[in-house]
Amino acid sequence: MATEAQGEATGLSFHPMDQFIVRPLFSDGDVHWYTPTNVTLWLFAVVLATLALLVLGTRGRAIVPNRSQSIAEMAYGMIHKMVGDIAGKDGLKYFPYIMTLFMFVVFANFLGLLPMAFTVTSHIAVTGVLALAVFLTVTAIGFAKNGAHFLDLFWVRSAPLAIRPVLAVIEVISYFVRPVSHSIRLAGNMIAGHAVIKVFAGFAAIAAVAPISIIAVVGMYAFEVLVAFIQAYVFTILTCVYLKDALHPSH
Repeated sequence: MATEAQGEATGLSFHPMDQFIVRPLFSDGDVHWYTPTNVTLWLFAVVLATLALLVLGTRGRAIVPNRSQSIAEMAYGMIHKMVGDIAGKDGLKYFPYIMTLFMFVVFANFLGLLPMAFTVTSHIAVTGVLALAVFLTVTAIGFAKNGAHFLDLFWVRSAPLAIRPVLAVIEVISYFVRPVSHSIRLAGNMIAGHAVIKVFAGFAAIAAVAPISIIAVVGMYAFEVLVAFIQAYVFTILTCVYLKDALHPSH
């Protein structure tokens, strides 16, 4: 009802943010923590797509790979190189986690571009959990590997002694803000792109601007395909950077 009233108030027959509403799958009632929703459905689809590519798509292990094996091998090689280049050889033991994280985010972004789909990475509840998991994991790794020396991450030895305490406070604040920026960056980009596409699509019903609207939708959709990959890539790179800080905390 609130959405309908908002649409009437703005003069629109739709609202661009309607596509992000969490709805129960089997009823029209309230959503509880145990209620299967459209988010649940598409999270399950993301997991199935990831398994299909990495497990079923590579089970043949052919010398001359098919399309699915080629995609899986390219993704494997790209993320493996990323982890090695950024986090170093010590970081390669955490490659399976980072690879899984990348595949989950990239499939969630791409599946969200399908008609009538739900983009799970547009919700801070999803991206927040992913970012918090990264934050807690790398923090635990940092203390497990370095002990109290992990705190050297916050002590900038290259700076003049007089300003080191001030920089330490800034470093601590920036460290604890990491999961916030990590999650909001991904969710915000997904929300913005999909909302713009919906706005352009709404103008397609107006004959005078329909051709321009259709061209804009096609162009924006192509741009969103690129953004979907870039945001998964950026999310993974930041994870590698945070892992590097945990493994090698000294400034």
